[in-house]
Formats: sequence, structure tokens, C-alpha cells
Amino acid sequence: MKAVVVYESRWGNTAAVAKAIAEGLGPEVRALSTAEATPDVLAGAELIVAGSPVMAFSLPTEKIRSDLAAKSGKAPKPPDLSHPSMRSWLEALPAGAGRGRAAAFETRFRWSPGGATRGILRRLKRAGYEPVGKGMKFIIKGSYGPMRDGEFERARQWGEELART
Repeated sequence: MKAVVVYESRWGNTAAVAKAIAEGLGPEVRALSTAEATPDVLAGAELIVAGSPVMAFSLPTEKIRSDLAAKSGKAPKPPDLSHPSMRSWLEALPAGAGRGRAAAFETRFRWSPGGATRGILRRLKRAGYEPVGKGMKFIIKGSYGPMRDGEFERARQWGEELART
């Protein structure tokens, strides 16, 4: 099965979760930023797993990303803005071009209202990828991480479950 894990990440938490999911899916599966996940890389994918942090209670827009990044004075390092937002990446996918399945995940505070997975799955479905279930939520500690204990193992296990479906 050809699977691709695509992520948007500011401080590395979502990227690390994406890599754990890819490990669970199998040794040939790679986790790619939205900049790396080009149409030729996605060609023939039977499963796309896409993930994003929750920002301002939803799937981040370019404006939300830049506004929050400008206010990140307490962050341990500058945010990574080198790749497009997940929302922009999803909107660039041609409608109906996909022929596989889709899954979505998000990184978030435990108490965070709203979310990103519903928007991700809706846009992947529009592009032709059929959702295989509800989105997964992985919890960060603090505003910039790290991930809560056990979240990487949960991500690997979820990847294994997706590989079996």
C-alpha cells in the first residue's frame, strides 16, 4: 500500500507525531511537510494521512499562522514558517483527483475547543479521498510542547491500525 503522511508544524510537535504515524504505517512510508507533498509524490497514494496543529480553535490559515508566530515571544525557538499551511495545501488539491482513502490528525491542548481534523477530512473528501474514520487528537503540554507522555506511542499504534484497515 502506498501511503503518505503530510503535516504542517510550527515547533516540531506535529512533525514528530507525523513521523510516528508513518513508522506505524510501515517502513516505506514517509512523513512530508506540505511543501514536500507535491502532486507527483501523492500520485497513486492509496492512503493520505494529513495533520495540523489547532490554532485559534481551527485549521490554521496563513493569517492565523503569521499572527500567532508574531506573538510567540516566549517560544523556545522561532516557528517554522517554511512550508504552506495545511489549509492552503488542501485547497490546492484538485477536486476529485484522488482515488484513495484519507485520515486526519491534529495536535492540540487537552482543553482546546474546536479542531482541525473535520476541516482536513472535508477537504480531502472533496479531492477524492474517502475518510476512514474520525480524526485523531494528540495532546501537547504547554503552548509549544513537548508532546504529552505516551502520545508518540499512540501515534505509532494508530498508524498500525490504519495500515490494517
